[in-house]
Amino acid sequence: MTDQPRAIPLSLFALSIFYGGMVCIAGVLGNKQVALGPLAVEAGIFAFLLLVVTSSSVAEIHGRKTANRLVLIGFVPLLTSLVLSLAVHELPASPEMDPARLSAIQTVLGGTWRIWLGGILAYGISTFLNVTIFSRLKAREGAGLLWLRAGIASVLSQVVDTLIFITVAFYGVFPIGELLLGQMLAKVVLSAVLVPPLVYAFVGIGRRLDGVNTN
Repeated sequence: MTDQPRAIPLSLFALSIFYGGMVCIAGVLGNKQVALGPLAVEAGIFAFLLLVVTSSSVAEIHGRKTANRLVLIGFVPLLTSLVLSLAVHELPASPEMDPARLSAIQTVLGGTWRIWLGGILAYGISTFLNVTIFSRLKAREGAGLLWLRAGIASVLSQVVDTLIFITVAFYGVFPIGELLLGQMLAKVVLSAVLVPPLVYAFVGIGRRLDGVNTN
């Protein structure tokens, strides 16, 4: 009896699971702002950068069409986590729950509709943009310069992500110019520093999972 071929490559299976987890946790982490030296950035950026790394790695290994499909399917866990968050926010809490913990979790779960909408739009547009730029650079420059393609695609998509999210979530609530500039600077720096080496690592792991010789 011969082994049946896998329906999808092992690398795509593993990266897809990881991608879905990052889609769900990004919104939770985004409730905290962290200080990175002089830069202040919402912590959801770390999960979002991993989404960029994962989608770029899938585009590198399996092509643009598969990467776009991954981004599209990512709306399923994103929207499901949103609905569950709103439902749990409205459910009555156990009387035995610590009031401080209840207040904290209600704050995390109870984002405004503008923040949720901004997150959904920013996710969809910026991640599709990242895959598009990454893939077009590969078509133009060839399979080399992976670090450069990953860095350029990530930086540009992060600028667009910040513009969309901050504008939709906070325009008219308070002046957003300073916040936009600060978030863009922080995300561009993090994209340039973190994304290229992580893409190399993810692509290498993916090819090893598929039994491809990376030497």
